[in-house]
Amino acid sequence: MASAPAAGPVIRNEFRISATQLKTGSASWQDSLKLKRKKPAQLLSGSVSDTLKIASSDAIYTADLLKSPTGSLYNILTGRLSGLYTNQSSGEPGFDGAALQLRGQSPLMIIDGIPRSVTLLDPEEIESVTVLKDALATAMLGVRGSNGALLITTRKGFNGKRKIAFTAQTGVQQALKMPDFLNAYDYANLYNEALRNDGLAAKYSNADLEAYRNGTDPTGHPDVNWKDQVLRPAAPISRYNLNVSGGGDATRYFISLENFNQGGLIKESDANKYSTNSSITRYIVRSNIEVDLDRQTTLGLRLFGRIMNGTEPGGTVTNIFSSLINTPNNAYPVFNPDGSLGGVQQFTNNIYGQATAAGYQATYNRDMIADVSLTRKLDSWAKGLWVRGMASYFASASQRTMRNKTFATYQYTGTGYRVFGVNGDQSNASTVSQNNRQVYAEFSAGYSNRFGANGIDVYLAANSDTRSIDGDLDLNYSGISGKLTYDFNKKYIAELAFGMNRSNRYPKGTPLGLFPALGLAWNIYQEDFMKDSWLKDLKLSASYGKTGWDKAGYYVFNQYYTDASGLGYVFGATPATVNGVTESTLANPDIRWEKSDKLNIGLQGSVLNQRLAFDVQYFNNKYYDLLMQRGRNSAVLGNDYPDENIGINRYTGADFQLKWQQQSGNFSYFIGGNASLVKSRVIYSDEVFQQYSWMQRTGQAVGQPFGYIAEGLYQTVDAGSVAVTGYTPQPGDIKYKDLNNDGIIDQYDEAPIGSTKPLFFYGVTLGFNWKGLDFSALLQGVENRNMLLTGNSEWEFQSNGFGQAYPFQLDRWTPQTAGSASYPRLTAGSNVNNHKTSSYWMHSGDYLRLKTVELGYTLPMRISRKIKLDNIRVFANALNLFTIADFDRVDPEVKPGSYPIQRVINGGISIKL
Repeated sequence: MASAPAAGPVIRNEFRISATQLKTGSASWQDSLKLKRKKPAQLLSGSVSDTLKIASSDAIYTADLLKSPTGSLYNILTGRLSGLYTNQSSGEPGFDGAALQLRGQSPLMIIDGIPRSVTLLDPEEIESVTVLKDALATAMLGVRGSNGALLITTRKGFNGKRKIAFTAQTGVQQALKMPDFLNAYDYANLYNEALRNDGLAAKYSNADLEAYRNGTDPTGHPDVNWKDQVLRPAAPISRYNLNVSGGGDATRYFISLENFNQGGLIKESDANKYSTNSSITRYIVRSNIEVDLDRQTTLGLRLFGRIMNGTEPGGTVTNIFSSLINTPNNAYPVFNPDGSLGGVQQFTNNIYGQATAAGYQATYNRDMIADVSLTRKLDSWAKGLWVRGMASYFASASQRTMRNKTFATYQYTGTGYRVFGVNGDQSNASTVSQNNRQVYAEFSAGYSNRFGANGIDVYLAANSDTRSIDGDLDLNYSGISGKLTYDFNKKYIAELAFGMNRSNRYPKGTPLGLFPALGLAWNIYQEDFMKDSWLKDLKLSASYGKTGWDKAGYYVFNQYYTDASGLGYVFGATPATVNGVTESTLANPDIRWEKSDKLNIGLQGSVLNQRLAFDVQYFNNKYYDLLMQRGRNSAVLGNDYPDENIGINRYTGADFQLKWQQQSGNFSYFIGGNASLVKSRVIYSDEVFQQYSWMQRTGQAVGQPFGYIAEGLYQTVDAGSVAVTGYTPQPGDIKYKDLNNDGIIDQYDEAPIGSTKPLFFYGVTLGFNWKGLDFSALLQGVENRNMLLTGNSEWEFQSNGFGQAYPFQLDRWTPQTAGSASYPRLTAGSNVNNHKTSSYWMHSGDYLRLKTVELGYTLPMRISRKIKLDNIRVFANALNLFTIADFDRVDPEVKPGSYPIQRVINGGISIKL
């Protein structure tokens, strides 16, 4: 008998595990086999087996999720799912989640079938994370399907003996990579050189330089390593989880409790009675219960609650890390002789004061989810028929309390002090930074049965999703969706899916959008001619469909005016009848959702008695009706043009998976890899007329950086030397390629810079299990990635000539180093020629990380049973253990001036009874 699906329009039928489906980063070979032996309904809801699966997808499971000691689910996914690219740009507690791209797009997040974004989840409560890649997998999402989706399925109870599991783990975090800065002597020496290059007098005398060198005057000639002064070398991290699962014939349950704590790197002062560090504490409770009201009716109740509290210094983490790359080591001392905070006119905000004397800020986040469903089997009418109703409520609120203080800094003059700022009392303010609600309702019905060699599976749903986002008018998505799967003898499969919906962000009377998709699959291994073949589980599949993406914005089809204070909108009025108003961006009454046409072709199979499995997926996706402003608009209008559905982009590429697994006696091992290649191209963007072909953005990769092409440094200059318009080049300046040979460098010489090759990213997993000892590792990397560094993170003496400088600038051009210099001649402040966006400042972002490593040992059962426990496992794991990068001066994911990614060394124990 077919089982009814769990909540939501897309989670049934999509994904199954078979010998050919690759589980990247599998905990062990035995775990993989255990999953494969389960019935499909035990893995994911629905009635279509993996044999009949057509849609392109990839999944990981609980055992893999637990290997990464991090508080963000998105960081756990790095390198584990084909087609999914991640980039973590910050390591700040609570804000360290990676940005995701699925085949070049930002995927929609779905939890238990309902679209919602709650990324800070407990990995213990998650059964699987699945990426939905092609049109067939996301067709039922309709107007929210173009970008693919990330499907999270939480764990359920089961009919069996109660199981209790407790895990405790704790570790330390360290900054993975931080920029180095010049010491005071080198800084002063280079600063003098920069001034001389600018034709100005030196700032520092020989006596000043000597004082910086020997450190005899720490007040008047300080040399402060600000990183050491305000940042800790390490910070703690811990997680504790207790979950209970089981059930009987009528009731099944899964209940989980989690406490997660992550400390920050900001130093604190004993003088404060409160924390000024950046840290978070999180509590999560999850309860999933199913109750059979009778033999045909099942009631489901899923509850989720989360409390997350965070702190940071009153000076804010963002400002502190910005100050680190803007403040030279010789700017001012941390403390003056009398213990007051140091400062000077150019730098009045002491960084240590920002961290410890500016008060603190606290955040309070509360989230609650309640899902209720009622499923009724109608086998008395028709075997395999069922109906289902479901309602869900989600509420999220965030509050920030600011208890800031101002502080004074002092400059010691030798006879007294100059004062900058005041020591103020603590201010107290509180704001609600987020107050969101979501009400989701769905009615669905399905039918699944076989008639001889013919199998049929039908699913239909109608749903409404209403969201209240802060003070905005409600956003609502509504429509219907469905899927029909037919197979002949489980050998030839056809599937048709559709979504028909829209949101209320379009003009009244806008019809529902129809987004259909069709898929075909051929289980070649079931053909008679394949029975004795060395190829096993060989399947060929293809899908094609149209998907949509809702990106209209907030009622942009209405023309509105903003009052002078900017406090509100005035609809239906004109400037003549309303005083002090400004006409906002022109309305677009013809706005529609963006669309895409997607083609996917897949081949999967296994060889060598299913020990070696492979999966190859090719995709070709055209995104059109993309919203953008016309590039050829005119300023004569006196207003901003609206976004219009005019853009066209194309993304092509392939996903690859390969895995070997084998067992011999007590020893089993696996090694596998996934890789993805993504190429993008701008087909149409209504760009302005470009005089030369190399200036055209059309035809280039989406987001391709443009700038000048550097040809090294000038060694000599003459009357024929070319430079930026209005600038006279000097020896040591960057020489740019004059593409149009007109003798000057201007906008006509801008061209693509950096790598223009398709983005390539990959993950490699390996591990073994032997007599209770288990080991696993994940290596993750990216190729053909650009990293442009400019401003305070790369250039010398920014911030009006008073900014930071770096050790790599010691290798600057001088007449003595002309033949080997890797950095241009120095200048104080901005240089109109050298400080241009160019290939000189474009670096390779390619890297390889040892992302996770875990070693565990499970005590023999005879020992654990003696103390009445089913299982005891101790483990140690690490995150971001080491990195190999083409350009290793900075972290390849985090630019200087941001909170660094963390290396985590962690250990723990897991007890089951």
